[in-house]
Amino acid sequence: MSTTHLLYLHGFRSSPQSAKARVMARHVAQRHPGVTWWAPQLPPSPRAAMDGILAGIRDWPRDRIAVVGSSLGGFYATHVAAATGCRAVLLNPAVHPERDLARYVGDQTLWHSPEDHFFFRPEYIEELRLLQAGPLPHPERCMAVVAKGDEVLDWREMTARYPGSPLRLIEGGDHALSDFETAHLDAVVAFLQLTG
Repeated sequence: MSTTHLLYLHGFRSSPQSAKARVMARHVAQRHPGVTWWAPQLPPSPRAAMDGILAGIRDWPRDRIAVVGSSLGGFYATHVAAATGCRAVLLNPAVHPERDLARYVGDQTLWHSPEDHFFFRPEYIEELRLLQAGPLPHPERCMAVVAKGDEVLDWREMTARYPGSPLRLIEGGDHALSDFETAHLDAVVAFLQLTG
């Protein structure tokens, strides 16, 4: 069944203004204008982020939802996919953010607007731990796009996290997937089965 509602979840210290989010938004607007697109600015609290995400998609048709998540957004997208059974694309997804983000407790800025600050609180680590989804009920509905050259996350952990899922493993590359539009967008869009 084709996707009519698409959710995009950005990574840590990122925003809906990230390069990949803008590429996806432009593609959906130009090629799939009938698809409902939502890329929320996520709050620093993982629990608040997930509560807002699930509230935002509550009235979406369950069998026509898909989600794309990058880095920490990939971790959140995994949780959404486990909760709803929806199709998901995970771009260099965070696998153990409760471990990896512990060193970022404190004042942080956004990549795309360094003048914007937020405080990453110690209790957010426990919130991340509680959001770990466990094995996916429908691994075939989740595609992981993983770059071996990711300078932030370990590609081996990312690939091991999604057994039974289609995997697009990139030799080289980087955490941002700088070649997303030219090298990966078509494969992502094909997997999402967007309507229109």
